[in-house]
Amino acid sequence: MEPTSHVSVDVLVLRYDRALRQLRLGLHERTLEPFAGWPALPGVLLLRGERIRDAAARALAKVQLTARGSGQLITFDEPSRDPRGPTLSVATWAVTDDIGTARWSGWDERPPLAFDHDRIVTDCRPLLAGMLWRDPSFTRLLTGAEFPVTDALALHQALTGAAPDRGNLNRTLATIPGLHRTDRQASTGRGRPSTIWAWSPSPTP
Repeated sequence: MEPTSHVSVDVLVLRYDRALRQLRLGLHERTLEPFAGWPALPGVLLLRGERIRDAAARALAKVQLTARGSGQLITFDEPSRDPRGPTLSVATWAVTDDIGTARWSGWDERPPLAFDHDRIVTDCRPLLAGMLWRDPSFTRLLTGAEFPVTDALALHQALTGAAPDRGNLNRTLATIPGLHRTDRQASTGRGRPSTIWAWSPSPTP
């Protein structure tokens, strides 16, 4: 029996901009119909025998990005999501330090996206928010080896849509394995200095 659907792999690629204190979402401009000229999540059709992570890497290569870490989120199976015919979308996440040729957007400032990519971003946002602080590997990819609590506040607000209480967030950070509060502070240029948190060195394989 012939398959009734294609499978696409669409990537929510994240980059934390420390200068702007913003979590940025990487997009690309489609060159082909449907939705030519529209911004979209980087994505490709899954090839026969291809692993999802390899397809995601191909999608990122379209905008000259390399992931420092990645993983799967959820699958979208609305039959009419692609005007070319039934296409499942496996939504994945990736964190990068690259800029590449991507069009970077704030989470709440992004333009309307092609296909159902607005829904993908909306539905995956709480999943990523649930990983922040609960998944040390994912969290460390976003924060880097050390970070001021102002960066933690910005990341939390970007993914949850709500500004956290600084004291509560510091208490949450104190519970994360491998993360510790230093005795150093960073000047934010406005308001009180920001406590610096640091990850313990990763064990040597």
